[in-house]
Amino acid sequence: MFYNLIRRFLFSINEEKSHIYSLELLKLFYRFNLLKPFFIAQYPSTLMGLEIPNPIGLAAGLDKNGEYIDALASLGFGFIEIGTVTPRAQPGNPKPRLFRIPEKNAIINRMGFNNKGIDYMIERIKESHYKGVLGVNIGKNADTPIENAVEDYLTCLTKIYPYASYVVVNISSPNTKDLRDLQNKDNIEYLLSSLKSAQKDLEIQHQKYVPLLVKIAPDLTSEQIKDIAKVAINVSLDGIVCSNTTVDKSTIEDSPLAKESGGLSGAPLFDKSNEVLTALLKELDDSIPVIGVGGINSNKDALHKLRLGASAVQLYTGLIYQGPSLVTKCIKICNEPIIYN
Repeated sequence: MFYNLIRRFLFSINEEKSHIYSLELLKLFYRFNLLKPFFIAQYPSTLMGLEIPNPIGLAAGLDKNGEYIDALASLGFGFIEIGTVTPRAQPGNPKPRLFRIPEKNAIINRMGFNNKGIDYMIERIKESHYKGVLGVNIGKNADTPIENAVEDYLTCLTKIYPYASYVVVNISSPNTKDLRDLQNKDNIEYLLSSLKSAQKDLEIQHQKYVPLLVKIAPDLTSEQIKDIAKVAINVSLDGIVCSNTTVDKSTIEDSPLAKESGGLSGAPLFDKSNEVLTALLKELDDSIPVIGVGGINSNKDALHKLRLGASAVQLYTGLIYQGPSLVTKCIKICNEPIIYN
């Protein structure tokens, strides 16, 4: 009821301002200790060797700069992922670039990796009190040529390594020109091999192993899914996040916003992301854990992804429409028996 009142206000203003206001409100509630009711029983498990209190995580994109880590953690997430962050600060794409579709429980965004840069994020992480699993999602700057993309990822990985619990390589956003080309077999093999090599050196340097993952798109062909799975296995990747937003707007073709460019997230993405998740898991054959994300709008949606075989799931757009209670509802289903079909 309380969130419905707040949502009414937030949905009455510009989408991007609403995003900022909602996070600032959350931070304010946290500061005055008003988020305690969201603490509930936990169901500990492991993810890539990391101990997590439950398999319900926050997806990247909500907190791009690590400015709200403590407040978000108080909602009960088993792990949090921040970013996408790039080596240098950048403004992202021109506004407007964020659109709500309430009747579909969906969002279209073409933000374009707007963030304050990796150095700023590191300072925010240092200031936070969060001791749980913190993932960092890294990308390339928009003005970095695609052929030099690996250098941006290496820069981010090297700088963030001492502060992250795991690192996700984002090569699947549809809002940075040519970025998805990095998912092609030769490109992804070179990129991930380079990053895994750097990971070995960083492990020795920092006496700490930080798992490396890649985030893929839901718009991949069967052949691309097979190629990515083979490369992931060959380079001993630690995990895969499946999936990012989709450029396919067929599920909202009756909406006046269907022609807006950008990635579609929310309920309309659920089935498409699950198809890719299922195909990917089949190719991986339990060799690499997969985090399922995309379209979770209820606890039943979260349970479905877990039953498909995801090791954990992440929320984002569902939070916008359902509010913080979605986190606790999803956590409560973690004690349900997982039956793999």
